[in-house]
Formats: sequence, structure tokens, C-alpha cells
Amino acid sequence: MNLDDAITEVTQLIMGACSTATLKVVKMSDEEARISVDAPAAEMDKIKDAVRDRLTQLLVSEGLDVQVQVYDKDAPKGVVG
Repeated sequence: MNLDDAITEVTQLIMGACSTATLKVVKMSDEEARISVDAPAAEMDKIKDAVRDRLTQLLVSEGLDVQVQVYDKDAPKGVVG
């Protein structure tokens, strides 16, 4: 499996857990990517649960480090207090 295939698979898992999520994918290298997810607070744990095991499998079996960071889409952004 290559990184693009892994990103596609993880993206499908995320969207299956929360169809209203918005994603931003950044490829860090040929073997590493970060997927930032904005989702409703109530769906955040569901997304994390949906991808956790597969992310571990990709790292151990395929040597692909796909990181998923989930954020509350309704939380204030860029607020400095």
C-alpha cells in the first residue's frame, strides 16, 4: 500500500463516522501524512474510535505514519487570551 491509498482509506473511515467533517490533508513525506479534521464536538470520539486501529496497522504493517488530529469545528479559532 502507498501513502495515497492509506490517505484515501482513512478519509473514508472518517467520513463514515461523521459525514459533516471537513478534512485537510498534508503530506509530510512519502511515508507520513497529517489529516486535520474539523467536526462537531459530539462526533469527535466517534471519529477517533473509527480510525485508531487502522492507523496502528498502517504504521506497524506498512510503515506509513498517518496522523489524524480532530478538532471541534465550533470552537473559537485564533483567539489569544
